[in-house]
Amino acid sequence: MTPTTAAGKSSRSRSPRIGWERYSPAEKAQGERAAVKRLLSTLGFDSPKALAEFVTTQREVEQAALTEVERREQAAEKRELQAARREELAAERERAALRRAALVALGAEGDDLVDAERLLAVDDEDADEAQVQSAAESLRARRPELFGEVRTRAPAAPAGAPAGRGPTRTTPVSKPGSAGLEMTKRRGLISESSETAAR
Repeated sequence: MTPTTAAGKSSRSRSPRIGWERYSPAEKAQGERAAVKRLLSTLGFDSPKALAEFVTTQREVEQAALTEVERREQAAEKRELQAARREELAAERERAALRRAALVALGAEGDDLVDAERLLAVDDEDADEAQVQSAAESLRARRPELFGEVRTRAPAAPAGAPAGRGPTRTTPVSKPGSAGLEMTKRRGLISESSETAAR
């Protein structure tokens, strides 16, 4: 029986319920359970627990597959880095062999070859054979002793002085008082004849 108000109208007419609002909570729960049961039967599961286990297992499998893919990617990246490093080392050995060959061709050997390799300056790291040869020849011009050539020393200066300086002046040993005697002669205070008479 519908309750009525003093005006004679029913209370339902004042606040109409729309959609889910017109069902009671018990009716809503029953509808939800029925919808879940239909979904589970459509997906082929007996209970919500079986669905939860299936989803958990699938997530674990996906995670394991993802880590396997990541592991493979890391291994491939590591192999690429190793290959790049091997290429760098091979190029470095090739450059060293090219420089060594240029120095050996000009006559460097033994310890001098090692020294010449350290002194060989090439502007470009990837210099070609002509640039390396040019640099080796300029090193040979600067340091011929590294290539088995002997530098000719400058001849010694006369009187045994070091090269590059003139000889020291040698003055004859004079007797005491001879400097004063020479000075008086130049001034004309003493004549040559008086000097011989004094001796």
